[in-house]
Parts: sequence; structure tokens; C-alpha cells
Amino acid sequence: MTTLLLVRKHPGAVAGLLTTAGLAWWWTVRRMAGMDAAPGSDLGTLGWFTTSWIVMMMAMMLPSFAPTVAAYVTFSRGRRPVRWLPFACGYLLVWGIAGLVAYGAFALGKALLSSDLGWHAGGRWVSGGLIAAAAAYELIPLKRACLARCRGQLGDRKALSHQAPSEALAMGARSGGWCIGCSWALMVALFALGVMSLTWMALIAALVALQKVGPWPRGARITTAVVLATLAAGILAAPDQVPGLVVPASGGIHPMGTMG
Repeated sequence: MTTLLLVRKHPGAVAGLLTTAGLAWWWTVRRMAGMDAAPGSDLGTLGWFTTSWIVMMMAMMLPSFAPTVAAYVTFSRGRRPVRWLPFACGYLLVWGIAGLVAYGAFALGKALLSSDLGWHAGGRWVSGGLIAAAAAYELIPLKRACLARCRGQLGDRKALSHQAPSEALAMGARSGGWCIGCSWALMVALFALGVMSLTWMALIAALVALQKVGPWPRGARITTAVVLATLAAGILAAPDQVPGLVVPASGGIHPMGTMG
């Protein structure tokens, strides 16, 4: 069954997810207005970041996840929303855990290498190198395998018709795991570009959607690799000329501020 047919078959479920994503974008735009969107910006407190990250993932990932939910509803024989909501929650739970891991990695790097990661020290090279590595990941077999599973991730469809909520939650978590395997490098690139930048959030979300629901996954991977490689080269060669990139004004870490 094609993605378009699945979406048409369950417009209510898809509309609910897209509405949630739209509200998450609205919240994100409102909360992040005026914040530092440069690479290496401080992530704030753990509570602030966790809330922001989960809402960001709702905004960025739910649109491309909607066809999977539509497929879940189809193969679970049209069960009520209360039955597939655990599936979606499991997906977001895994992305929330990934955000905590990213926060810990950032905090550790800041504690150990803060003086070396300023933009005018090694930060520019770290940023460009991470984005280049993300571009390379798009072309390796592991990425191809994760994307294939991410695009067809329901597994045993016969078991869906009698799943308990806990089983739906676990299946959603597995779907999120394959999605992380597919998209983690893109999220690394987002941190390297400026994790609180609405511009880069929109770009990464578009690339994720192109890969997950577009008709040509191989072409989408190659396109993503070219986009990321171009950004990496621009940051290393002439960061001031990269459209949308906020170049830090000094070598230090820049605070994001607090939630208003």
C-alpha cells in the first residue's frame, strides 16, 4: 500500500499528527525568538532543554512519521486513537532519550574542551568536520539499512490487531530506534550548525521527510549528502558567506537564555 493511499485512508490520524507538529512549530518559534542560534550555544538547564527538545522533535519528526501511524492504524484494523497513541508516544520517548544523550555529550565536551571549542579556536573546524562526517554517513551501508527499516518499520503486521498498549509503546520505541539509526547524523549536523536555529531545524526536518516519505530514498540520501558536504565546505572555507549561519561573535560559548 502506497504512502499516499495510507494517508488518504486515515485522514483523521494524519491530521492529528500534523496539527500537533504545527502547534510544536508555533511553540518553538515563540520560545526561541531572540535566542542565540550560533553553533556551540549553551543548551541551558537540563529541564529547559528536555522540554524544548521534545517539542522540537514533535515539530520536526511527526510530519514524516504520520504515514507510519496511518499504516499502523490500517494494519491494526482501524483501532481507535487511544490504541495507537501509545505507538506514537513510544516513538517520541526514544527521541527524548536521544536528546538526553546529546545533552550529556555536549556538557562533557564543554567541561573537558571548552577553551578549545571556541569558534575562533577549534570550534569552526569541529563544526565543519561533524557536518562532513554526517554527509559521509548518508552514503554508507548502515545508513541505507536503517533507512529501509525506517520506511517499513511495522514488522509483524498480523500481531497488530490484538496488541496491548504496552506492546504498542514498545513497537513505537523500536520504530524510533530505527529512525534514530537513520537520522542521528542529521541531528549531529543540527547541533553543529546551531541547534536552536529555526532555519537549520526546518532544513533538517525537510531532509528527514524527503528520505522517509519521498519516492526515491537513494536519491534523497545522495541529495542530503551533497547538501551537508556543501555546508561543511562553506563553514570551513568562508563561514560568513553561508546563508543562515550565525557566526559566533567571539571565541566563547554563548548562553541561550532561559524559557520565558
